[in-house]
Amino acid sequence: MARLENQEILSKIYNNKNHFPIKDEKGLSDYQKLPDKTGIRIQEVGITRYRIPIMFEHLELPEKPVMNHDCIASMRVNLKEGKTGINMSRLCAILQEETSFHPISHALIEKILKRYQIEMRDEESEDLFEYAHLVLEFSYPMKQKSLKSDNWGWQYYSSKIEAFLKENHFQLFYTVDYEYSSTCPCSLSLAQQYEYEYAQGLTQEGNGIATAHAQRSRARVTVQIAPEEEFFIPYLVELLRKAIPTETQSMVKRIDEQAFAILNGMNPIFVEHVARRLHQVLDNESKILDWKAEIEHFESLHSHNAFAKIYKGIKGGLK
Repeated sequence: MARLENQEILSKIYNNKNHFPIKDEKGLSDYQKLPDKTGIRIQEVGITRYRIPIMFEHLELPEKPVMNHDCIASMRVNLKEGKTGINMSRLCAILQEETSFHPISHALIEKILKRYQIEMRDEESEDLFEYAHLVLEFSYPMKQKSLKSDNWGWQYYSSKIEAFLKENHFQLFYTVDYEYSSTCPCSLSLAQQYEYEYAQGLTQEGNGIATAHAQRSRARVTVQIAPEEEFFIPYLVELLRKAIPTETQSMVKRIDEQAFAILNGMNPIFVEHVARRLHQVLDNESKILDWKAEIEHFESLHSHNAFAKIYKGIKGGLK
């Protein structure tokens, strides 16, 4: 079957050099517009890894600046039976046109998806595309104040906005990677036990003890929000800071380092603790329609990592 199809393609390409049945506006052969005879639909077709600078409004900052962020875009539509392919460069052109003069917003994302449904057609007589999908991946900076000293730094959050438009139903999802420090409750209790026994003269081993488990960790959180909400990353980060206060620091002096150690000692956590804390915060937020979280502790004692996954659990949702 595949061999016959390839032979047919080659025949159309090589045997019609001067009389190709379909040409573009420049008079060049346009193979993509030839009809497909297999009768097979393709659920998603498009482009990934398209780099583009996109403007973001930083409403969380007092000066509310607009900054360009380097984004990796994925753009896809469905393909009905009878169509050989789509004009993929049109996906890029639409995204570039819409983001060249305006900061990203939910309304702009919906406009881009609607243009995909309309303008990815080859002829106006064709039905609209049923489905359009846009993904933007980027690193989003936010100012972070030092714990004790009068300093601040930029904290960067690996982020993703994913939007779907199926017929007239618009869905919007945000994903943020939140990095924090996790001190193991078992290790903390062992260290405190040693310190007590050493102070009492019950042991002579060593002259101090570190916490065996105190490592950088990550919670990857995805939330679905209503399209009428504002840009959601700063709000989501604040929720995550509320759930897990031991966020890694971008600017640290000695007094901040000591404060961070105290903060970790006040919040010893397993991945299970983090999962439950996220559940409590995310599940009680009315702006969030659905959510899921994947938690990973990059163990400082073990060669393996600790992992947990938790989600809201609604029918047909992110689980």
